Amino acid sequence: MASTTAEIVTFVHHWNNELFSFKTTRKNSFRFESGHFVMIGLHIEGKACLRAYSIASPNWEDHLEFFSIKVPTGQLTSRLQNLQEGDEVLVGAKPVGTLVLRDLNPGNRVFLLASGTGLAPFLSIIRDFELYEKFSEIVLIHSVRRVSDLAYRDYLQIKLPKDEYLGGSVSNKLRYVPVVTREDFPIQARIPEILSSKSICSDLNIKPIDPSSDRAMICGSIAMLNDTKKALEDLGLNCSPSQGEAGDFVIERAFVDR
Repeated sequence: MASTTAEIVTFVHHWNNELFSFKTTRKNSFRFESGHFVMIGLHIEGKACLRAYSIASPNWEDHLEFFSIKVPTGQLTSRLQNLQEGDEVLVGAKPVGTLVLRDLNPGNRVFLLASGTGLAPFLSIIRDFELYEKFSEIVLIHSVRRVSDLAYRDYLQIKLPKDEYLGGSVSNKLRYVPVVTREDFPIQARIPEILSSKSICSDLNIKPIDPSSDRAMICGSIAMLNDTKKALEDLGLNCSPSQGEAGDFVIERAFVDR
């Protein structure tokens, strides 16, 4: 089992009955790349119970942030959801992952495509200065089932564009597109449908995908990842073949059927 360190919970926020976020302290020696995930967990019955979680905080921040679902029967999440400030959480010593900017081919526009808690790594990436240096336009599409599942919506629409350091770049380059699939909402469509439908793109005032200059990053459920991967490939984009090899789009391979 990978080595872990004990971090202290400093903040907990419950978005609804199924989603919550929490922050912990961060060791000075802990380094990660935007988009990475790390093993986190708790000691349960004398043993460390660990699961992979994408890091939601930017790599320059002095704390770590995570975005989680609540699973009443889950061995770990049934306990994590009861975290309080001052509690101890185990954090793995080695962040890893394939959802990284360096594995994208050069381009003009990048789509950050997330479903559910798949938003987490993009919360880190959109606060990375490198993103705004590499791309002139960033489209963040977050798809959820219910309106109440749109965690971080106010932050993305109101607070981030006013950020002291990133606000100018965010206002000029980042577009946030919330999507709800099971309740009334201005946009009710799955991400693969949005990408492949010229009419939906037109309604959203988004230019259709151009494989010569558009790039993408995908994070979500296995079904969402596989369906969105196919949609992008059908549009002419090529997936990064493996870690360290550039492609038109990247996915977190640890969470995908192969």
